[in-house]
Amino acid sequence: MFESRPQSYYTASANSSPAYPKLAGDHHCDVCVVGGGMTGTSAALELAERGFKVMLIEGRQIGWGASGRSGGQAIIGYNREPSEIRELVGALDAAKLWQLGQEAMGLLRGRVKQHNIQCDLTDGYYHVAMKDRQDRELSEMLAEYEAVGYLGCSLHRGDDLRRRIASPRYTSALHDPHSGHLHPLNYTLGLSGAAVAAGAHVHENSPALSIQSGAKPKILTPGGSITCDHVILCANAYVEDLSVAIGDTIMPVGTYIIATERLGEDRARRIISDNAAVADMNFVLNYFRFSADHRMLFGGRVSYSTIAPINIRHAMGRTMGKYFPQLAGCAIDYAWGGNVAITVNRLPHFGRATNNIYFAHGFSGHGVALTGLAGKLMAEVVASTSERFDVFARIPHRKFPGSKLLRTPALVLAMAYYRLLDLL
Repeated sequence: MFESRPQSYYTASANSSPAYPKLAGDHHCDVCVVGGGMTGTSAALELAERGFKVMLIEGRQIGWGASGRSGGQAIIGYNREPSEIRELVGALDAAKLWQLGQEAMGLLRGRVKQHNIQCDLTDGYYHVAMKDRQDRELSEMLAEYEAVGYLGCSLHRGDDLRRRIASPRYTSALHDPHSGHLHPLNYTLGLSGAAVAAGAHVHENSPALSIQSGAKPKILTPGGSITCDHVILCANAYVEDLSVAIGDTIMPVGTYIIATERLGEDRARRIISDNAAVADMNFVLNYFRFSADHRMLFGGRVSYSTIAPINIRHAMGRTMGKYFPQLAGCAIDYAWGGNVAITVNRLPHFGRATNNIYFAHGFSGHGVALTGLAGKLMAEVVASTSERFDVFARIPHRKFPGSKLLRTPALVLAMAYYRLLDLL
């Protein structure tokens, strides 16, 4: 028996999707994709469209992990500002990364349209500030965007801000019309359906138990095996079970979301007038948006031990009420959580475990858009075009200090420091 998707608003409102069979017997293919989230389904789709024989194995169900649980915020760019990326990788690669980040959102929109994926894709996103320091950071962010040619964003304060986001806590907001939000599980299910239609073979409840590297890698599952020319690892927060060398560069972090009762369109528009997604500027941030049926989806509160807090519904509902007093006391219909993968530098980690085993993970909160691009770029490597993938692979990454057991308390201590900074 394998775990099904968690009970959440997303699973309750998921589009119909076939149950894919378990892998049985021994198979051969060009490419084996390990992981059935946005990255893996994107890679399988791209490879199948290019004519490769591709098999995707998922240990549980398609969209079981972060791809089916996240806040659904599709944000252009990265969890670092352009100037910080430039200091890390140099001006030339920084410019390429910024262009690729914009391409990621265009790719997402294009796939939704091309494959008619019903995932409630909606334009608009706000970064919001709550104090003078963060107001300055938003002004600096806007200047950086304009310097790299990312135009159309705007700052909002005072009554203008209150008309857009009806919370007494926020002092300024940077509006990004190019980013947006969607139903992440339905998007992932749509990608898997498109991949199958293009010729990919998908197997659920088929965890990779081990990967034997070599000229012809072999992946073992409980029901069989796959021998192939290339392996694409897309397990993200769960890759640690497969490759310690890769897993040491990411840290699984628990994050949690609630969904209110249906509030009605009029009430929802009085809270966020243009139906954009919103996230604050804290290091340990809160993020929220409205669903297509006008529920407030409010997320935040992280667990660096990945142990869920007691009574997510109450804890997150209380936090939501601090930012939106007009929602205090409204019913919470769903509460859930899951793990995302972060890196030390908060930039995605792409690379090669061997010369024919590729990976991409650690999107650090920006995965909705970047995962689709990651799948495409790994497909390009399989097709012998690695230049764009290598721009990401050149980003320097450090391992989290300590063993798997020791680095969790170390990170908890570090995050306590950043929580303190959020209060100052």
